[in-house]
Amino acid sequence: MFEGVIHGNVAFMVIATVLVFVMTPGLAFFYGGLVEKKHSLTIMLQIFIAIGIVSLMWIFGGFSLVFGNDVLGIIGNPFQYFAFNNITFEVNTHYGLTIPFLMFFMYQLMFAIITLPLMTGSIVNRITIGAWLKFLIIWMILVYFPVAHWVWGNGFLAQMGFVDFAGGTVIHAASAFSGLATLWVLGPRKVITSKGPFNMGLVAIGAGILLFGWFGFNAGGTLAAAGTTSIVFTNTGVASAGGMVAWSMMAYRENGYFSFLDPLLGAVAGLATITPASGYVTPLPALTIGLIAGVTCYYAIKIPRKAGWDDVLDVWGVHGVGGFLGTVLIGVFANELVNHVSASVEQFLVQLFGVVLVSVYSMVISYLLMKYMDRDKAIRVSKAQIEAGLDESLFREGYSSD
Repeated sequence: MFEGVIHGNVAFMVIATVLVFVMTPGLAFFYGGLVEKKHSLTIMLQIFIAIGIVSLMWIFGGFSLVFGNDVLGIIGNPFQYFAFNNITFEVNTHYGLTIPFLMFFMYQLMFAIITLPLMTGSIVNRITIGAWLKFLIIWMILVYFPVAHWVWGNGFLAQMGFVDFAGGTVIHAASAFSGLATLWVLGPRKVITSKGPFNMGLVAIGAGILLFGWFGFNAGGTLAAAGTTSIVFTNTGVASAGGMVAWSMMAYRENGYFSFLDPLLGAVAGLATITPASGYVTPLPALTIGLIAGVTCYYAIKIPRKAGWDDVLDVWGVHGVGGFLGTVLIGVFANELVNHVSASVEQFLVQLFGVVLVSVYSMVISYLLMKYMDRDKAIRVSKAQIEAGLDESLFREGYSSD
């Protein structure tokens, strides 16, 4: 028992897994502070409930669909690891050579949990909790499990040489582009106020937890307390700093004053962008990626606004564009000394193909799914419910007014 397991690596992965887990509550606080007070618990519930729902789905087939033996490059064997079957305390020859397979199971679960909740910021004040739960369950089956297998489960994209170290495509692009597609179905909110974030303190706490957890989000991808871990860890920090400063400079240049929110958004943009590349580049290129992210994502969030898509919390501009950008920049900045992937035209084209495919696939499935669910408009919250406050209207909690 525990043959081949290196205890130091297990301890490291326990810490990394916990760091990724706390990002989901951090996201809830971040989004919850950004919306109006009377709707804050609703969006926080949408995020927190994913912990329970996705965990059960992961146990009963999800993990197997992602990491089970490949079937035609599309999906994993659905029964291979169903209900902890064949998930042992020993190492697995394909995933994590020095940690128990069960530890790998838990680490990957945390990625699955946080993925679709990122999208909730796009559809604020649109649908009921019941509708969100249905969308979450079906989306995980039709989008996350197949896409994660294509990239991380030795599916056809992985076989082509496509790489995504910690989820720029699998998590950020897939979720954010899905959010964009649902906007086209649901349209703008019935009630739009000019009020800003109701609690910047809560936003700051959420952002702090996200930044804190992101070190485990990326560095844990090494699956060992190894030398590469220090590079990934450093890349995460410097890209965050680059994004924070670049975004803030763009905002100051345009507005003529500093905002507390802008550095937070810039840091998240830098992190989302470095995520796919964090295990393939060295620190100076990582800083460059962060700076590029700060500028690019700052202007990207203006696109939905000008188009009238009402992406309330700028999910597409930050996470979608950031994840997309970071994925293709692997082909520009990757250093083979870090993780055996080199920058080249071929790698760039493979990266571009993979992230475009996943983005389009996610959008199409999400659009069709939401269109079907919305066929009789029963999933939408009413104008009266929004005006009264969704927290009070949907589950009799929170504040009915500000």
